[in-house]
Amino acid sequence: MPTEETETQNIEGQTPFTQAPDNPAEDKAEPWGEQTRIVGRRHGRIDGFERVSGGAVYPSDVSLPGLLHAAILGCPYPHARIKGVDASAALKLPGVHAVISSADADANPEWHQGGRIFNDTCRYEGEPVAAVAADNPYIAADALKRILVSYEELPYVSDMESALADGAPKVHPDGNTVKTDSYSRGDLKQGLEQAAVQVSGQYRTASEMQTPLERHGCVARWEGDQLTVWESTQGVYAVQSRIAETLGLPLTRVRVIGHYMGGAFGSKLDAGGYSIIASVLAKRTGRPVKLFVSREQTLLTMGNRPPTRMDIRLAARQDGGLTAIEFTGRGASGAYSAGGASLLDWLAKDLYQCDNVATELEDVYINAGPARPFRAPGYVQCAFAVEQAMDALAEKLNMDPVALRLKNIPKGSPAKDNLPYTTDGLRLCIEQGAQHFGWEAARAEAAKRQDGPIKRGVGMAAANWFVGDGGPPCTVIVRLYADGTANLNMGASDIGTGTRTVMAMVVAEELGLELDAISVENADTGTCQYATPSGGSKTVPTEAPTVRRACLAVKDQLLDMAAKQLGAGRDQVVFAGSEIRTADGFESLKIRDLDRLSNQKVVVGLGERRHNPDDVSITPFAAQFCELEVNTRTGEVKLLRMLGANESGRVINRLTWDNQLIGGVTMGIGFALTEGRVLDGPTGKLCNANWHDYKLPTALDIPPELISDPVMLNDDQANIVGAKGLGEPVTIPTAPAIANAIYHATGVRPMATPINPLDLLPRLNQET
Repeated sequence: MPTEETETQNIEGQTPFTQAPDNPAEDKAEPWGEQTRIVGRRHGRIDGFERVSGGAVYPSDVSLPGLLHAAILGCPYPHARIKGVDASAALKLPGVHAVISSADADANPEWHQGGRIFNDTCRYEGEPVAAVAADNPYIAADALKRILVSYEELPYVSDMESALADGAPKVHPDGNTVKTDSYSRGDLKQGLEQAAVQVSGQYRTASEMQTPLERHGCVARWEGDQLTVWESTQGVYAVQSRIAETLGLPLTRVRVIGHYMGGAFGSKLDAGGYSIIASVLAKRTGRPVKLFVSREQTLLTMGNRPPTRMDIRLAARQDGGLTAIEFTGRGASGAYSAGGASLLDWLAKDLYQCDNVATELEDVYINAGPARPFRAPGYVQCAFAVEQAMDALAEKLNMDPVALRLKNIPKGSPAKDNLPYTTDGLRLCIEQGAQHFGWEAARAEAAKRQDGPIKRGVGMAAANWFVGDGGPPCTVIVRLYADGTANLNMGASDIGTGTRTVMAMVVAEELGLELDAISVENADTGTCQYATPSGGSKTVPTEAPTVRRACLAVKDQLLDMAAKQLGAGRDQVVFAGSEIRTADGFESLKIRDLDRLSNQKVVVGLGERRHNPDDVSITPFAAQFCELEVNTRTGEVKLLRMLGANESGRVINRLTWDNQLIGGVTMGIGFALTEGRVLDGPTGKLCNANWHDYKLPTALDIPPELISDPVMLNDDQANIVGAKGLGEPVTIPTAPAIANAIYHATGVRPMATPINPLDLLPRLNQET
């Protein structure tokens, strides 16, 4: 079974840490109280004007003197051997400066997927075959058409069942099974024998694709032996490391900048092959190169949430207590090992208390684009099965679904040897959410609305997330200047979640400043401190405590200055907002009036992220509630209202918290109702590689009433700001809450995503 460190690597795209930097003193920071001046309120983004006015420079906006534009030629087949590449016609086209392919040994470095950037055997449609650099994107596109490639088409498999059938074509010489894992605790057989009731079912989820607004890509420029890359990324240091390793460069010769980025959802945690291609072309031409893949290529090649098949069995006593959980999951990694079944069983073994659990996972190769981490990988798919099975069990026991879940709330993480939770967040989310949603009244009212073709249903689902605790390594510097303004320097990317604003609020709260007195530098390996990629809901619980610790280091120096200037003992002065006063309140100094600060001009505070406590499980929790209508004549589902109750510790910015919930639920709605990769059986090609045919949810698909209902807790055991991750938990329970509401309305259990009229209507007709 993969270790927790291995699974953290899948989420964050980095080598797991084992030891934080040494810290000179024990952490004695007191938690913030319930009443805070800045933290917890609603604040617009400090860079909001730049974003909406077009002033923010995203990597795709970067334009440099002498800039060339690159494009990638992808394989048109799901499986093919390249017999030859002839780029002569492309090179003769005016405006073309370079073409590279597998024929260019010096331009085809080793790569962690497939062996090389350009492989002689292509295992998925769109896999890079060649790349061109030209004066503009149009010439580059024309040049691709002139590259002559001789292919030998090979047999392929485009789904897991075909891949595992006897005599199936092999994606790799060793076969189509990447790996299998298993987990167990207790005695499954005994747990089944103890049960009064059992339910079982097979659930399938379609592949979901990230398709961010800003496409994947970068701009690369060499100045001598120094490479600078402007990349749309979730982690500039992860990209720096990957590029340096691939090109054989010292880290000091690679600078990666990513101040802004237009969405990723996990698909930009690491460098892509385009980063290497752009860097190689820039070196070969002696000019900066811009390479952003096409929209079709983002869907073909830039990752996905793997499709899955899950078999689950739950067993319980008559009082609802779970006695056994059996879960078997299979996921398609794509053409290369990319975590097709990663974390797929974690929710099954960790969400509810059960002594007897057995899970098995199988990761399968198919001829399709490799998976990448996608907001709560594995959890979103698993929740679709686990939470529907819980509702089926509640029905068989004649119990309310909320009551059944409350019956099985664990006090600690079952999958981590019952390591105690720092909060009772799961119970609180379910209870508070049910109360504020009006669960009992809504269920009763829905039962009255069963006459006619429009049926009303109400459902719910719960979730946790195992890496919402953050952790080292992370370093932050805060500078306080003599005029009372401050600068925050951190390496973390702002992936659209408002990280700059949240961290500025931490500085403002701790140093008694206003937000407009704080500037933020971030996401630049040349000027900013180290940070791991922003993924796995780790940014706030990692960076915020580190930022506060840097502020505490600043305050400590200011108190020393004030004590000396006031002629008081160090223990006789206290920090009071924008001034420092004696403990008796008789004397005070404005921070701006500190003589030493005026003389030395700046005070610098260094913060480092320390280890989490090892005797507790720092876990965020969620519960969602849904009310909808189903038209039994057409199979259409109309969402009426949804409520998300989340316990992720302290709310830093209520506005960005609510925005995270709205965005996460919207993504969950797409997974449940509209999104799904369609691979054509006869050709193996992707049928919906565009935004017209790949059905992302729009404003018309979101319920008119979508309520964010945070459980207001400060998790002081988690870290010195009391905050945990939010981004993943808000997406995990959405699809099963919708599916359970559909069943409540119609008596038809959705067994696969996306739940659309084509799938639902025939089954509704069978019921009638």
